Amino acid sequence: MSEIRPRRSVLAMPGSNARALEKAQTLPADVILIDLEDGTAPEMKDAARAQVAEAVARRGFGPREVVVRINPPDTDDGEADLAALAAAAPDAILVPKVRSSDALIAAGSRLRRLGAPVATRIWAMIETPMAVVNAAEIAGAARDVDGRLSALVIGPNDLLKAARIRPPGRAALMPWLMSVLAAARAYEIEAIDGVFTDLRDAAGFEAECAQGRDLGFDGKMLIHPSQIAPANAAFGPEAAEIAEARRLMDLFEAPENRDRGVVAVDGRMVERLHVEAARRTLAMAGAIARLGA
Repeated sequence: MSEIRPRRSVLAMPGSNARALEKAQTLPADVILIDLEDGTAPEMKDAARAQVAEAVARRGFGPREVVVRINPPDTDDGEADLAALAAAAPDAILVPKVRSSDALIAAGSRLRRLGAPVATRIWAMIETPMAVVNAAEIAGAARDVDGRLSALVIGPNDLLKAARIRPPGRAALMPWLMSVLAAARAYEIEAIDGVFTDLRDAAGFEAECAQGRDLGFDGKMLIHPSQIAPANAAFGPEAAEIAEARRLMDLFEAPENRDRGVVAVDGRMVERLHVEAARRTLAMAGAIARLGA
């Protein structure tokens, strides 16, 4: 099993806000997503780019994963973002408005030529109908040496607008979401659910987190620190899940069951394939414990 890294909470913040970047170093989010694209005004992009590159290079975010959303890489701002971030080496670079794998492979190739470490991965925003249609092809960039792809991130508001779906529209987006999830799982990469924008509706946010977890998403993109705790709770394994996972591991590791593919547990048949899921649950619980969250 590859290394498990929690991505329950992906908190977005504008790269132009120095105070927010400083505060992010103390927040219990698994991922800090610094935005140089939509969250940064055009006249502030140059200053924000320099500020973000410096903040990332200082490595002051502790155990938090640091991802930077750049401008489209085929623009002057996007090219400047890649050049500035290659040396700063964030954990990942989020490429917006992806429509095919070409943009990801081109960005990865550019990072390689700029000397960015291999550990700097690429995430892809899925925010257009074409991206949903091409989700499997996009996810396939994970297998390309220059693709560097490790996660797909849903952009629900852009999808709703492009599809002409009336808000709230979550139910109508379900086939779109599941197409993206299927692509992510086929290529063994992460899938991050999109933002919930109504900060007044805490119950609605918690319900959407629970739904996203049950669908199979690994975490949720957030717009405010108040959303961190409920997202962490929803997307992390519950105490009962951890206890059941330990029980299954112990059961199949017992001498009498080591060569068996199926074991009866409380009147139900449990297959060995469930052991892998149990192992992942325990690995995730351990990784969360190491974060201290």
